[in-house]
Amino acid sequence: MEALAEGLWGLADFHEEKGEIHKAVKCLEAICQSHVSFFPVVEVKTRLRIATLLLKHSHNVTHAKSHLERSQLLLHSIPSCFDLKCRAYSLLSQCYHLVGAIPPQKQILNKALQLTTSSGNELSVKLWSCNFNSQLANALIIEGDYQNSIAALESGYICAAQISYPELQMFFATSILHVHLMQWDDENLVEQAVNRCDQVWDSIERNKREQCLGLLFYNELLHVFYRFRVCDYKNVAQHVDKLDAAVKADMQQTREIQDLTNEINTLNQSLSRSDLHYRDRSALAEKQAQLQERLKSKTRLSSSGQHYLEPAYFGNVKRTLEDKLELAPSPIDGEWLPKSAVYALVDLMVVIFGRPKGHSKECAKRIQSGMHIIQEELVKLGITDGVKEVDLQHSAIWMAGVYLMLLMQFFENKVAVELTRSEFVEAQEALVQMKNWYMRFPTILQACESIIQMLRGQYAHYVGCYSEAAFHYLEGAKLTESKAMQAMCQIYAAVSYICIGDAESSSQALDLIGPVYRMMESFVGVREKTGVLFAYGLLLMKQHDLQEARNRLAKGLQLTHNHLGNLQLVSQYLTILGSLALALHDTVQSREILRSSLTLAKKLYDIPTQIWVLSVLTALYQELGERGNEMENVEYQRKKEDEMQRRLADAHSSIHHIELIDKVKLEVQQFHEIDIKRATAGPSMGVNLDIPESIGLSTPLPAPSSSKLVDLDSRRRGKRKI
Repeated sequence: MEALAEGLWGLADFHEEKGEIHKAVKCLEAICQSHVSFFPVVEVKTRLRIATLLLKHSHNVTHAKSHLERSQLLLHSIPSCFDLKCRAYSLLSQCYHLVGAIPPQKQILNKALQLTTSSGNELSVKLWSCNFNSQLANALIIEGDYQNSIAALESGYICAAQISYPELQMFFATSILHVHLMQWDDENLVEQAVNRCDQVWDSIERNKREQCLGLLFYNELLHVFYRFRVCDYKNVAQHVDKLDAAVKADMQQTREIQDLTNEINTLNQSLSRSDLHYRDRSALAEKQAQLQERLKSKTRLSSSGQHYLEPAYFGNVKRTLEDKLELAPSPIDGEWLPKSAVYALVDLMVVIFGRPKGHSKECAKRIQSGMHIIQEELVKLGITDGVKEVDLQHSAIWMAGVYLMLLMQFFENKVAVELTRSEFVEAQEALVQMKNWYMRFPTILQACESIIQMLRGQYAHYVGCYSEAAFHYLEGAKLTESKAMQAMCQIYAAVSYICIGDAESSSQALDLIGPVYRMMESFVGVREKTGVLFAYGLLLMKQHDLQEARNRLAKGLQLTHNHLGNLQLVSQYLTILGSLALALHDTVQSREILRSSLTLAKKLYDIPTQIWVLSVLTALYQELGERGNEMENVEYQRKKEDEMQRRLADAHSSIHHIELIDKVKLEVQQFHEIDIKRATAGPSMGVNLDIPESIGLSTPLPAPSSSKLVDLDSRRRGKRKI
């Protein structure tokens, strides 16, 4: 019977290699359904193999789960077989995860950990313990249990240290950092986690580090998230550059491997010819051996690629070994995100880093690149035109969620780039696409609803619809639980109210600014602080409290320059400060400040801010009696205003304009919400990308019209201090 089983196993392998998965499963099921009894170990191995095939090549998780549960029952009667028991536990845990059954998943993993605790201190035992702690941490994250998740990861870290395995220690160190970034309960703990990652990474030998590509990407991306979160833009550059270089090197390596593979295939075809001369065959065979050696040196196969039991893939994405970025060795086989998602994420980091600095061309290129990658992956998941979240296979929801969230991040940044450049029609189109994706996948993309409202507010403000802008900002604030997001929406709404210009609107602006101003020191980083100082300074200027306005704005400008490097916000700060200097009759400083502001606005192709600066410069030249400069300035200002009016006319005449600014909330029908939320909740190391920086990350604060800022001799309104 053993020989029969081995024969069927071999036949199943043959069919799998040919891509005939159905036939492979049939061969293996013949063993399980046989009337003749096989040894329990044979049946267990067969059922594990079937489950692995189903998880890797299909969405049939339920069938895989039933084979694994049957294996569990058989293994209870076998005293030994530690490795088989652990494989069954691991695969069954992943099945429970895929069907959203978290309580039984935790129960299975705790049993597995009890098994490892009672099985000695051998290397394989410690590795399996690491596997189960990693999966348990993911399950706990889904339930929002950050503390116990970190405890499980710390246990894994200790196991890795006990077997002197720094690469595995790095896996757990980065995972712990990721959880801290998601929780962000104590900034000191986050910083300690960052420092530990640096220490462990440095302890890995350089040649081994080069082979840990998955860990390199994971570690560097987490560092980028951290630096963005604390607004440390100066130190984020080195990490973004390292990521970009790693992607380019990996793509080059992939191309070279593909070229060598194609060349070897061509040689194989030539060698298969029966009429080939001996001397020619010998030369080709020698060349074939050389090429195979070169290919072998470039292909770094991990141990899991040679393992009998391959790891299951969350989301059932069919990927070759070369398409994976493994974080840990077998049997952990950790993978944070597929390589394509990591590539897209690196493009996104380049955009988020470059957008505030005015790198619009590079940002446009990276947005196009990242969105192209994502669209290709969505098609592979079956997400084509017309497909909605109700149509998705349950086991595909998690991976679809990763790519859809990334897609929305790209759309968000595209809208911001186009609005900064006054390309209103392009911004409209991107925002409408973003809205349409949300309408098709409302549960998966529920977190994006507030962002869409905020962007509708930004669009409305840029095209001069200030009342509508304030409405959408405040709706966005209601739709999020993030204090930082709420604060930014309130700040933006306040600026829109200030631009409306009447006494009631100024009072509403003050009511919004006050609470944020009083708590601005409690936010992580300086993003909210620079925003509220801008809005408060603008309001004080409207109230003719010029010196106090100057003090607030100078402080905000210094923070923006030192920490954010957001050129548009710097330009707008400078423009108000230039206006204030002129109102205080400091014409020398006013001229110097306004010229700097105009230079930045031109670099950004920011037409509204250019017009704003030019109008203040005109007032400056009038006061100084510089008639020539005044006329030249007025002529250039008129050209810019004409250009702006053309762009606004195009935007207002678009079919999407009313749809975007209308004071109407998004109304969608959500499907099987609980199931989808559970499916998108994990694994934690992949779902929560935690990139809050793009939500209002140096989002361009709208430039109020110059007439409402320069007219300092208008009737004084009553002042209220915060």
